[in-house]
Amino acid sequence: MRRKKQERKATKTYYHISSVSQMYNLHPQTLRLYEREGLLKPSRSEGNTRLYTDEDIKQLELILNLIRDLGVNLAGVEVILNMRQKMQQMEAEVNELLEYIKREFFRGKEGEFEAKKWGLVQVSQTKIVKREESKG
Repeated sequence: MRRKKQERKATKTYYHISSVSQMYNLHPQTLRLYEREGLLKPSRSEGNTRLYTDEDIKQLELILNLIRDLGVNLAGVEVILNMRQKMQQMEAEVNELLEYIKREFFRGKEGEFEAKKWGLVQVSQTKIVKREESKG
């Protein structure tokens, strides 16, 4: 049973260009344009048919949100997507650096690290109340 679940997870879902264009009310040429511009990178079948994965669909949804809802042009979409990719890469690098520092700094002192990790006192959120000036 467990193996079947793992096999299902490993199997990717692929969508043809016609089904993607229908799902998002787009002309197939629009999807081809996004691919030419480098905004989408669908994989290809042996017969050279475009196959869109769930990741491609998420990317398309982001592109359509930028274009339709925010009015960003294709050049702007490209800049935003590149910036997002660089930010994700930087975030991964920072996390890797933090793990390295944690490993090296606290090597042999794991108990001390755990104690200090919970050393801050948790404070409940306070409510802001407008104070009236006294006339006097």
